[in-house]
Amino acid sequence: MTLVQILILVVLVVMFIAATKWPINIGIMGFVGAFLFGTFVFGMDDKEILEEFPASIVLTIVGVTFFFSMAQRNGTIKMLVDLAVRAVRGRHGIVPWIFFVIASILTSLGTFSPAAVALLAPAAMGFSAASGYSGVVMGAMIINGAHAGAFSPISVSGIIVRDIAAENGFDIDQGALFAASYAINVIVTILTVAVMRVFGRLRTTPEPEAVDEADGPTEATPSSGAGAPAGRLGGTAAPAGTGTSWGKGGTTLVDPAPTSAPVGRSVLTPQVWLTLSLIAVMVIGAVGFELPIGFLGLTCGLVLAFTSMKHSDTFVSGISWSTVLLVSGMIVYISLLTKAGVIDSLSTMAVSIGIPLLVAVVLCYVIGISSAFASSTALLTAFIPLSIPLLEQSELSATAVMAALAISATIVDVSPFSTNGALIIANAKGSAAKTIWRDLIIYGAIVVLLAPLLTWLLLVVSGIM
Repeated sequence: MTLVQILILVVLVVMFIAATKWPINIGIMGFVGAFLFGTFVFGMDDKEILEEFPASIVLTIVGVTFFFSMAQRNGTIKMLVDLAVRAVRGRHGIVPWIFFVIASILTSLGTFSPAAVALLAPAAMGFSAASGYSGVVMGAMIINGAHAGAFSPISVSGIIVRDIAAENGFDIDQGALFAASYAINVIVTILTVAVMRVFGRLRTTPEPEAVDEADGPTEATPSSGAGAPAGRLGGTAAPAGTGTSWGKGGTTLVDPAPTSAPVGRSVLTPQVWLTLSLIAVMVIGAVGFELPIGFLGLTCGLVLAFTSMKHSDTFVSGISWSTVLLVSGMIVYISLLTKAGVIDSLSTMAVSIGIPLLVAVVLCYVIGISSAFASSTALLTAFIPLSIPLLEQSELSATAVMAALAISATIVDVSPFSTNGALIIANAKGSAAKTIWRDLIIYGAIVVLLAPLLTWLLLVVSGIM
C-alpha cells in the first residue's frame, strides 16, 4: 500500500475516535476529509468528490422518516406497539423474534433488505422504547432477519451470487446458500441476545413517553384496583391482559393477570385508519412492485400532510437529518478509499497469500470490513469474482466460499454507516436515540471482528457444503 492509502485509512480511524469522544457528527468529518484529500491530494473538483453521494440512501431515510414521524404523532405507531404487546400476552422476548421472522419472509420473497428494514423499523424501535428492550438488539433482529432471507433463490442477492458463479463456470447450490444464510443469521442473533443478557444490557428502563408523543387518545375499561392508566407501558401499570410488572431493570414476567385487569386500547381515529391504509400501500408497492421505498414514503407522507395541516410546522422536523448527514458524509469519504485503490490493494494482498483456506478467511474479512461502510450489493458484485482464482486453484467448495463471502458482506449491515443501520438510528426513540450510534458502532465492530470468522469456520473449514 502507498503512503497516501495508509494516510487515508489513518484519518478514518481518527474520525471514529473523535466522533466517539466528542458530540460531533462523523458525517461532517467525512465531508471535510473528502474535500481535503479530493482537492489537495487527488486534484478532484466538487462533482468528482460527490460522484458517489448516496442519493438513493438519503431518499430512503428522508422518505421513511418523513412518513413514520407523522404516523408516530397521530398515534398509529403506538397502536401497532400496543397490538404487538397484547398479541404476545406480555411475553416481550417473543416480539423481537416476530420481527425477525417477518423481515426474513419479506426478503425471501424478493423484497430488497433496506425496504424490509424501513417498513419494520418504526414499529420495532417504538416497541423497544416502550418495553425497555435493547434498541441495539431490536435493530439486529430486524437487520439479521432481513439478511436471513436475503439469499433465497428468488431474492436479489441470491440471484446475484448465482449469476456470478454461473458466468465463471461454477454451479452453486442455491438451497444450501439460503439455508446457510438463515442459519448463520439465527446463530449470530441468538449469541447477541445471550451476550447482552449476560452483561445486563438486554433490557433498560421502559420509556412509554417515547411513543406517546402527540398520539391519539386511548380508551380504558375501568377496573377495581387500577392504579394507573390502562394500556400504558410504564409506571406500575401492566399491558392489558398480561401479568407483566415493570421496574428499572426491565420486565419481570409473572402469571397472566385475571380477566378483571385493566384493558386499554388505542382509538382507531380516521387519521389512524388512513395511516394504516398508507402503510399497506407502502408494503404492496415495495414488496409487490419493487417500487423505491423512499419515494413511497414521501408520497404517502404527503397524503398525510394534507390531512394534518394544523401540524404543518412539524412536517419535516421528524426527518432524521443527522442520520442523513452521518451516512452520506461517510460514504463520500469511503468512496475516496476506493478511488485511491485501498480496497483493490487489500484484495490483491489477500489473494497473494497462496494458502486456500487462509485466502478464504482474509477475503471474508476484507468484504466484511468494506461492506460495513458501503453497499453490500455493490460489494457482492465486486468481491465474489475475486474468489474465482481461489476456486480454480483449490479443492474448496464453490458454494461454501461464495456463501461465506456473501454472508460476510451482509451480516455486518448493523453498522450505522450501512443503509439498514442508518434506518435503525433514524427510528430510535427515547434515550436510546442519543446513544444508538455509539452502541451500534461498538456492536458493529464486534460483528465485523467475529462474524466473518464464524462464517468461514462453519461453511468453509467444516466442509459441510
